[in-house]
Amino acid sequence: MLVLDSVGAGELPDAGDYGDEGSNTLGNTARVVGGLSMPNLGAMGLGNITDILGVPSTETPVASWGRNAEASAGKDTTTGHWEMMGLHLTSAFPTYPDGFPAEVMDTFEREAQVGWLGNYPASGTVIIQELGDEHVRTGKPIVYTSADSVFQIAAHEEVIPIERLYELCSIARDRVCVGEHAVGRIIARPFIGPDAEGVYTRTHRRRDFALAPSEPTVLDRLAEVGVTTYGIGKIGEIFAWKGVCESPHSENNMHGFDNLLSRVRSDIPGFVFANLVDFDMIWGHRNDPEGYARGLEEVDARMPELLDAMIEGDLLVITADHGCDPTMPSTDHSREYTPLIAKIKGVDAGVSLGTRATFSDIGETVLDFYGIPGRCGRGTSFLAEVQHP
Repeated sequence: MLVLDSVGAGELPDAGDYGDEGSNTLGNTARVVGGLSMPNLGAMGLGNITDILGVPSTETPVASWGRNAEASAGKDTTTGHWEMMGLHLTSAFPTYPDGFPAEVMDTFEREAQVGWLGNYPASGTVIIQELGDEHVRTGKPIVYTSADSVFQIAAHEEVIPIERLYELCSIARDRVCVGEHAVGRIIARPFIGPDAEGVYTRTHRRRDFALAPSEPTVLDRLAEVGVTTYGIGKIGEIFAWKGVCESPHSENNMHGFDNLLSRVRSDIPGFVFANLVDFDMIWGHRNDPEGYARGLEEVDARMPELLDAMIEGDLLVITADHGCDPTMPSTDHSREYTPLIAKIKGVDAGVSLGTRATFSDIGETVLDFYGIPGRCGRGTSFLAEVQHP
């Protein structure tokens, strides 16, 4: 299972409630850059899902295709991944458009025994330029949030060592952002610099400290019957390591894809669950459609490697967790459908899977693939359609 983080496929009916009218991460990115070259995913039906300049629809796709609607409230990473694995949220995680209240910051200062800078919504790359010099001078970590449910702590690696930054995040997770303030994720944001031009740069040693799932997920069901889940990228962190045995860090999309190929080529059986985060972290939140387009084309170019690594009968599912349209005025996530491509190796034809009512159809299909009875009941499997198009 390959999650292209934030690669949305068009606004959901309730996008207006989130301020996301007109969002279409795939379609708008392609339009702004003058078209995308994605022949491999195009052949698998990507152009049938939404209008993508340069990726035409096809009447003879080699995989099945569709789109997923999000049943849960919200548009963030944790909500999307949890719903894929059968856990629905009826209310969104708390967000802080005006920064965190005094009670949260006072608790952080007391428990961590450290001061702080910032405490307002910001782009991570922007706030380290705004407050980086003061941070270096004072040693106080930079705390900020966004439209998502996150408590982010940025620190220069030579001012606050990386292990201490992780410790601060653990304190925020376990003792500060609890109860009504239990945000979806605490995120460590290390950086270095400044360079000769005075610019600070974030490093790849980010770490997410997610809220633990409130009930068992598909990953727990798999573990119960002896199916091991191998995460790639931030999957382990998203699920607070419940039901995940490993989740090697990805320095970038291509490094993550290398790790994915290595695990798929292994003779050890199991469920491989990968997230490629650069679409969201590097290009979506920075409103960089050109970078986003290059990233999409880079992943497309490597799809033959992934298909070659699979063995006959393997199931591949490609999707996303939310949108993050880099062409919109906002730098935040967007409430969108997510693409769905599903292929059994050895079956070289596909059908329309339509619009799925919930991301949980994916998790139900995973359980169906492993023959697990009873399943989670939060979605409808599409396995039979993919096996017999």
